Amino acid sequence: MVHLFIFEHPAGGYKKIFETVEELSEPVPATVTGRIPSFLKGSLLRLGPGLFEVGDEPFYHLFDGQALMHKFDFKNGQVTYFNKYVKTDAYVRAITEKRVVITEFGTFAYPDPCKNIFSRFFTYFKGVEVTDNCLVNVYPIGEDYYAVTETNYITKVNTDTLDTLKKVDLCNYVNINGVTAHPHIERDGTVFNIGNCMGKGASLAYNVVRIPPTQKDKSDPIEKSKVVVQFPSAERFKPSYVHSFGMSENYFVFVETPVKINLLKFLSAWSIRGSNYMDCFESNEVLGTLFHIARKDIGGGQGEYIDHKFRAAPINLFHHINTYEDNGFIVADVCTWKGFEFVYNYLWLANLRSNWEEVKKAAMMAPQPEVRRYVIPLDIHREEQGKNLICLPYTTATAVMRTDGTIWLEPEVLFSGPRQAFEFPQINYEKHGGKNYTYAYALGLNHFIPDRIIKLNVKTKETWVWQEPDSYPSEPLFVQTPDGVDEDDGVLLTVVVSPGAQKSGYMLILNAKDMSEIARAEVDCPIPVTFHGMYKK
Repeated sequence: MVHLFIFEHPAGGYKKIFETVEELSEPVPATVTGRIPSFLKGSLLRLGPGLFEVGDEPFYHLFDGQALMHKFDFKNGQVTYFNKYVKTDAYVRAITEKRVVITEFGTFAYPDPCKNIFSRFFTYFKGVEVTDNCLVNVYPIGEDYYAVTETNYITKVNTDTLDTLKKVDLCNYVNINGVTAHPHIERDGTVFNIGNCMGKGASLAYNVVRIPPTQKDKSDPIEKSKVVVQFPSAERFKPSYVHSFGMSENYFVFVETPVKINLLKFLSAWSIRGSNYMDCFESNEVLGTLFHIARKDIGGGQGEYIDHKFRAAPINLFHHINTYEDNGFIVADVCTWKGFEFVYNYLWLANLRSNWEEVKKAAMMAPQPEVRRYVIPLDIHREEQGKNLICLPYTTATAVMRTDGTIWLEPEVLFSGPRQAFEFPQINYEKHGGKNYTYAYALGLNHFIPDRIIKLNVKTKETWVWQEPDSYPSEPLFVQTPDGVDEDDGVLLTVVVSPGAQKSGYMLILNAKDMSEIARAEVDCPIPVTFHGMYKK
């Protein structure tokens, strides 16, 4: 058992990961220490913000900077690094006009000062220009790869050259206002995702969308996207913010949190000077959290909503770790933040670039992180009021039916440390996604600053940690050893920024078994924060 040693960061080196970088004109060779495992022959792809201001106009929120795509290529034990800005409309127009042109998550785009009042009025009248700034993740659809954020726009990219190919509007194919950056992808390449939509009777709902795998006739799978199931919204005009969802072999799990998007505010925001997406979030302090479940496929590719009301105390939830079925129960492991206040309120760049004591002070006020296991019973009878419906021997999570027919869920805590988050979780997804599993890997956030990689045994709660002073890693991606037998036979890939070092950025390879270092590939160029990504074989 490795005891967590909490690092302090008085030198403020973490500020470096929130600084603008220039894109590279060609890949640069990395200096390798240790030996790169021979089975690594592909590419590590990462996305995050790289441009934090345009001209003299700053972006204000962590999720505003313009999308920069990063790539580490593995070949014959050697590594190269490359990056390129995704040439989205938001980026190209900002660079051309030398100002923020499209409103981002927390940054308002002022109208063009060159236009007169009438043309400005008509621009507003046309409505919202939604950003296509795809800074969050990259994933495959069929044989193509898309860089994504959480709006209706996804951007097709060439993962070899990092060139931007085309902008795709998912609204053209399916009833959805936007989709998450965290789809579930099955072994055959089928993609499932969720987003809010207009449901029946002009009220909001959430649609799960299925995009089929590569088509025999080479047509675009996106054109065959279908809604497979719809979840209702607790509030008619206020959908919850949804960042990811759970999927087991036969069920979807959707967690509706008290963090709401006020749609009326959202639609009027663009006619009010100075408004952005962040202004449209509000917390419902009385609602708590609702867990929804649906069958994935009852035939003909259609799912089915199961109308039971599962309730829990208020949480923020961004990342599901894994979801699986066991003897008539669904086990959902999630990274939560306790309470109803929106965690993104603490991710303004001004907060994250503060001095260490200020960073700590802000984090003291924020919701506290906790890894939790919720267990949802599938077989429910009205007469079982007041008793715990969960009879899995290995968990203390409970589900109790109340007199009004709702079922109250209390979680088991798998990991908890004051202001120490286990976030950006990953598992051996290929073999254990949607199935019973033992290990999760994550980025450790220390008062919101990423400073370690953690491995968690979800069955025993044992943890292992990699950390080095003044080093700021990113989400660890698991790559299975080709002939691996055990669940944790493989390596973790993470991009680390070490501002004080001679070479400030490197790709680190850890042994997933014991978190020991296998190799690192250092580059002589600054690398900003990255959120999510993938290993492409």
